[in-house]
Amino acid sequence: MAGNDWINSYLEAILDVGPGLDDAKSSLLLRERGRFSPTRYFVEEVITGFDETDLHRSWARAQATRGPKERNTRLENMCWRIWNLARQKKQLESEQAKWTHKRRLERERGRREAVADLSEDLSEGEKGDNISDLSTHGESTRGRLPRISSVETIEAWASQQKGKNMYIVLISLHGLIRGENMELGRDSDTGGQVKYVVELARALGSMPGVYRVDLLTRQVSSPEVHFSYGEPTEMITRHGAESFMNEMTELGESSGSYIIRIPCGPKDKYIPKEQLWPHIPEFVDGALNHILQISKVLGEQIGDGRPVWPVAIHGHYADAGDAAALLSSALNVPMIFTGHSLGRDKLEQLLRQGRLSKEEINSTYKIMRRIKAEELSIDASEIVITSTRQEIDEQWRLYDGFDPILERKLRARIRRNVSCYGRFMPRMVVIPPGMEFHHIVPHEFDMDGEAEGHEIGKKSPDPSIWGDIMRFFSNPRKPMILALARPDPKKNLTTLVKAFGECRQLRELANLILIMGNRDDVDEMSSTSASVFLSILKMIDKYDLYGQVAFPKHHKQSDVPEIYRLAAKTKGVFINPAFIEPFGLTLIEAAAYGLPIVATKNGGPVDIHRVLDNGLLVDPHDQQSIADALLKLVAAKQLWVRCRANGLKNIHLFSWPEHCKTYLSKIAGCKPRQPRWLKSDDDDDNSESDSPSDSLRDIHDISLNLKFSYDGHKSGNKETVDGSLDSDDRKSKLENAVFSWSKGILKNTQNSDKNDQTSGAGKFPALRRRKHVFVIAVDGDPTSGLSESVEKIFEAVEKERTEGSVGFILATSFNMFEMNSFLLSEGMNPSNFDAFICNSGGDLYYSSLHSEDGPFVVDLYYHSHIEYRWGGEGLRRTLARWAASTVVKEGDKEEHVVVEDEESAANYCYSFKVRKPGMIPPVKELRKLMRIQALRCHAVYCQNGSKINVLPVLASRSQALRYLFLRWNIDLSKMVVFVGESGDTDYEGLLGGLHKSVVLKGVCSNSSILHTNRSYPLSDVIPQDSPNIQTTEEGCRSSELRDSLQKLGILKGE
Repeated sequence: MAGNDWINSYLEAILDVGPGLDDAKSSLLLRERGRFSPTRYFVEEVITGFDETDLHRSWARAQATRGPKERNTRLENMCWRIWNLARQKKQLESEQAKWTHKRRLERERGRREAVADLSEDLSEGEKGDNISDLSTHGESTRGRLPRISSVETIEAWASQQKGKNMYIVLISLHGLIRGENMELGRDSDTGGQVKYVVELARALGSMPGVYRVDLLTRQVSSPEVHFSYGEPTEMITRHGAESFMNEMTELGESSGSYIIRIPCGPKDKYIPKEQLWPHIPEFVDGALNHILQISKVLGEQIGDGRPVWPVAIHGHYADAGDAAALLSSALNVPMIFTGHSLGRDKLEQLLRQGRLSKEEINSTYKIMRRIKAEELSIDASEIVITSTRQEIDEQWRLYDGFDPILERKLRARIRRNVSCYGRFMPRMVVIPPGMEFHHIVPHEFDMDGEAEGHEIGKKSPDPSIWGDIMRFFSNPRKPMILALARPDPKKNLTTLVKAFGECRQLRELANLILIMGNRDDVDEMSSTSASVFLSILKMIDKYDLYGQVAFPKHHKQSDVPEIYRLAAKTKGVFINPAFIEPFGLTLIEAAAYGLPIVATKNGGPVDIHRVLDNGLLVDPHDQQSIADALLKLVAAKQLWVRCRANGLKNIHLFSWPEHCKTYLSKIAGCKPRQPRWLKSDDDDDNSESDSPSDSLRDIHDISLNLKFSYDGHKSGNKETVDGSLDSDDRKSKLENAVFSWSKGILKNTQNSDKNDQTSGAGKFPALRRRKHVFVIAVDGDPTSGLSESVEKIFEAVEKERTEGSVGFILATSFNMFEMNSFLLSEGMNPSNFDAFICNSGGDLYYSSLHSEDGPFVVDLYYHSHIEYRWGGEGLRRTLARWAASTVVKEGDKEEHVVVEDEESAANYCYSFKVRKPGMIPPVKELRKLMRIQALRCHAVYCQNGSKINVLPVLASRSQALRYLFLRWNIDLSKMVVFVGESGDTDYEGLLGGLHKSVVLKGVCSNSSILHTNRSYPLSDVIPQDSPNIQTTEEGCRSSELRDSLQKLGILKGE
């Protein structure tokens, strides 16, 4: 062998391979048959299997090396890299196949168990329905879009909405968002989603019945971005400024659509979405503050003095979905979710590419945290809005929380008014994005003259962007093929250029325009974008496409319509060749300007093409198919005219008014929710208009009538026909009766309580009068140092505690019986604490000032606040079945690892004892098991793994703190949460937000074992170097603890 000739044969294949190779797959077996070809192996196993755009760059560097020894070393290293990539690909494919098989078995088993619980089979007619052909209400939608199609229908619908004053909240966290001159394409976070949410807010704000729309996003006050992204509030102007101002005058000063920027994370830094996760709790707290203020303002304007609550909170993308779930829980209002792109789908695509392992993908994209947020969004959402049915059928079905088959069964039972035994599925609704068409007037253009129908006169100057494009072309009069996409591998622009370069007829008939975002210097682009861009430049050089391909460096958002017009003027074609396109908004935009389309057959374009019928669909992996479709539209003028006409005729089906009408009709179908105490106050004409102020006697009387007992005794429960419990029924009726009765008591005792209320001594609860509130959330079992931590904290602020300026809340996994036992055993007085968060957030109690009637008072409004999607008895039975299956064999004996703890259970917390903490599956596995069966809950492993608490899906200790803020107007920034070095599996929720945190180092360190099997590290969700978090030294004294509080700005220095 002379030198490295065999290596060169591998590398030469990069440039020399042609389309003539067959599709033989078992190349490795060719060696055994005596027909092994290194070049064929390289082409089949590497070039066609990977998107390694930097391989050519490595080869070029090696070829440019002068020294033969160094050159050969580089080439040999590259070949070993290629071999390793092929090996990695096969390993990942094997792992993916195993995961898919395991998931299918889990899904089938969960479905069987759920159907067994439902206990009724579907009729033959119900079995025949397919989810893709049914709307959420069961009617068939095959072959049509459930949308309005005439001006008269819109006007009739609008007249029905008059008199409504809805307040809607949208959330889109990442990227740079502003109402005008959007910097689309500036980076991967500022793309089509930004434009969509702004236009949705603008369109909703102009709909009848909608008073105000707030689009919440992150405030960015960084020198690297425009100052407008740091403005706290921006009004989104409607199209037609004069009519807009007239409407504003009629409706009110706070009406309309607004961008609200909430501070969170680094104040002077613009960070990518992957780094936003630790700062979401801070965003939620800031958003909660804003919504509360606006609700009061709107109440003064249109609510007769009562707060106007949002009718829905709509999260866009996983990060905003996570925030929307927490907000909807805190406010007790319906949630809507739009994924835009989904984490599980992206994870599968990245694994198939074979470049990165799952661990590397998670480290780069924080993909597991994103998937967790999407699962939570399914749990919390009333409605999930998608752009296409493909998103439902192929992407959402990858999630544990959504099963199309089980969803169909549950929907059938709901139609028949049969209980679902605590199982819930969100409604999947297809609403294609809208567009604003009022400013678009397509004309029949000819390059030699004016638009048809124009009067003869002075010719208007061409837009400057036309000149920037046409300077690339040697013959600018040829039809232009337009592609508008980021230089991203998944957009498949390299295949488009290759198809154009290798089709001689297409090159002779047309030019190609590539609008690939904005760039100043290729070296400043991201590595992925730069790699795609350089690959395109090399193809232009290889096929000698100079004078035929345009790729301008810059364009403004306002230039995009002019680019469409230029392509239409030359009788061109718009193409979207992406491997998969979730929707394809640019296809609708192009159709509005009279451009026929060629689009990928994967994803949303299929639905768009079905409605518009204005072009051709292609396989994005088949470059010949792409070239043929483009040539057909460019060469066949009659086909071009027909496609253009069809697009212009049907484009109104994608207008914003129709989108918003469908959107609002779906919101109207949600069950209205708001905090229970607001409903009570609404019925009471004499109630105070400021924040709720129930007297101690009112709440105390409620607790007496419910006969709360410390021993956890429960009467026998008999299940009713609809799956609820008789005791729950009686409790609900009793609560309603007590609520009504207590309001009457309040009216009758108003005069007698006047002096107490004036002095502030009669206000309930006591923590409303505190300057600061300290929350002690040190986890572990009762003997793990909780009492020592409490005593140390008391000692550190003894002066403030005596003055009454500091109040205390004890937040633990204990039930009230365990809490009372703990206090008695440690000699602590319950009155030392203002409130008790028990059962990991399942119950909320206040200390009573009337010791003769009992030390604790339950907050029943809190139960009504967290009961959303609580599975009740159906959930309990499934959990009990799971606990019975957790057995371990020791010799001939079988011992249960987990057993149900009926004595510790409460109405909103099912408890289980863990006999062998080291042998229970991770908490994520229990959550997945429940989700697969459509049961929504929050499982918490606590007390060093010796106990499991299962709560309503949005109940937690951190959410209980937000409830206290909402209920009693306690300033979250004046709240301090004390936690150990580790804790229960809900530990991460206590360390983020506006409140301050003190981490007691060395305390609860044993609990870290509960976090060993996490899907993502705690560092992904806990803010690093946050000024709101202080960590003490191990075994710190009370004086050092006081120093930490002074550093947080809670206490003043001596």
